Amino acid sequence: MTKNSLRESLPYRDCVGIALFNDMGEVFLGRRMLGDDPERAPEKGEPWQMPQGGIDEGETPEAAARRELFEETGINSIELLGQASDWIYYDVPDDVLGIAFKGRYRGQRQRWYAFAFTGDDAEINVTAPGGGMHKPEFDAWMWAALTSAPEMIVAFKRPAYEQVVEAFADMPRRARELRP
Repeated sequence: MTKNSLRESLPYRDCVGIALFNDMGEVFLGRRMLGDDPERAPEKGEPWQMPQGGIDEGETPEAAARRELFEETGINSIELLGQASDWIYYDVPDDVLGIAFKGRYRGQRQRWYAFAFTGDDAEINVTAPGGGMHKPEFDAWMWAALTSAPEMIVAFKRPAYEQVVEAFADMPRRARELRP
């Protein structure tokens, strides 16, 4: 089977992505832990990304976004700012097609949400997220300008992140306006 025919035969995984903004209008980025997952390989580029994850059966995308954010960061103190109007897609590169996502998906179809972080940075715990109930996916985190995010992530996700930047262009301002 050729890579093209394999790609065409595989579905996209339904997921959510979370753009979390602090009161300065900066977005949360986590550094993915390196491991056996080919998508996390250092040669793929910088392993920074916004929180994201799969939608469980029977779960709404917004509920999945809230759950994934907590499971990856320990954060519960959030206020919904908005969501992207369309699904955003990305494909894994040919060299990990059939390997990444246990070989079951060609990439992801993501519903992106923007949230304002209404808590304190002390709430963030990427090394023991969810009170230690969840396996860590990040080993570090930072706040950064939304527009810088596409250049800080793995290359094959950049077009998707450029769409996120476009969809959420006004969110940094909206997050700053929530400040008391």
